[in-house]
Amino acid sequence: MDGLNLTYRLRTAFVVAVGTLALFGCAGLVPTEMAPKHTYLLEAQFDPVVQVQPIPLTLMVGPPRAASGFDTPGMAYVRQPYALEYFAQSRWADAPAKMIAPLLVRALEQRSGFHAVTSAAGLVQGEMRLDIELLLLQQEFTTSPSRLHLRLRVQLVDLANRRVLATQVFETIEQAPSENPYGGVVAANRALQGSLAQIADFAAIYGSTMRAPKKQRD
Repeated sequence: MDGLNLTYRLRTAFVVAVGTLALFGCAGLVPTEMAPKHTYLLEAQFDPVVQVQPIPLTLMVGPPRAASGFDTPGMAYVRQPYALEYFAQSRWADAPAKMIAPLLVRALEQRSGFHAVTSAAGLVQGEMRLDIELLLLQQEFTTSPSRLHLRLRVQLVDLANRRVLATQVFETIEQAPSENPYGGVVAANRALQGSLAQIADFAAIYGSTMRAPKKQRD
């Protein structure tokens, strides 16, 4: 009987050991969505322009758009050209284009001189609309140190006359202070701050060339 009990105990221990190894082996196959994540924000601060020229128009910021691959909260990076990857344990708090839109409104309010700046979600309509599309937001490890590459496309529309006033692509490359996702976040916020300030100045230049709508007489 003792021999049988010993054999049983050995078999039981073997089964437990095999099960434990299988469990650890499968741990690497857990989807990245279930893994712990670090969540990061896009943020930017702007210095108001002193004595900015008043523009008696209302500017509306259209719904933000994003190119394929960048319409997700996933934080994109590349190690070789044309191969887009995403960090497994780091992500944006929201799709980047959605976070950029309110920052653009803030930049326009502080730097452009428009009478009012509204978002497309509001009820107020404007005489002009600024559309923005995120074309690229990725940390590039193809260089050392790595760098953050940001590309934004904007289009300024004259709503009253239904015509496009101007279209321009703003591209910024910012060196990352560290070789990890947080380094990319720091570089992204630096790049975004500069790009949005340039976009606000771009809108002010074209807005200043337009006249305020004439008031109708009774």
